[in-house]
Amino acid sequence: MNSTIDTAPKATFDSRAFRDALGTFTTGVTVITTVTPEGEKLGTTASSFNSVSLDPPLVLFSMARNAKAFPAWQQARSFAVNILAEDQDELSTRFARPLTDKWSDVIPEHGPVEGLPLLPGALVSMECTSYANYDGGDHIIMVGRVVSFMRRRPHARPLVFFGSRYRALDKRDDPEAMLGYNAPRETARSQ
Repeated sequence: MNSTIDTAPKATFDSRAFRDALGTFTTGVTVITTVTPEGEKLGTTASSFNSVSLDPPLVLFSMARNAKAFPAWQQARSFAVNILAEDQDELSTRFARPLTDKWSDVIPEHGPVEGLPLLPGALVSMECTSYANYDGGDHIIMVGRVVSFMRRRPHARPLVFFGSRYRALDKRDDPEAMLGYNAPRETARSQ
């Protein structure tokens, strides 16, 4: 249930300046994928991804209402989250561009539960079923229940976005040390 009450005064700042301010928050990069009932594969780059809950396992991302495929995304019953590795900036850029054949030369793998298209080489891929959608102004906030995930490249570094550019973690940072353990490739399904 969405119980938002907006009593704040109207913004007096420039929307571009606000966007630039938000760009100072470093994020990882994901590509969200799904399949329409007609069988068309959809994909979009999203840095507006985060965890919501461990029990039940929930994640969210935000979809712009002005996106060409917005009506299809709004009707999605399931979606996959592909967390990109630092060597996948070209893939991120491809899925961020509107009106292009995003899937050209991309041979997806398929998720074990929902059969959703997963991007090869992603750090982690999660299959999610739609849990809730919320109004988010010029975006819709899409919450999904994770039904499976695969850690596919535990030793790779994440693709990072800051200040409107892709960035890299310091090469001295060891991904295994950051995780606190030597993580084998995992596949997990929600019970």
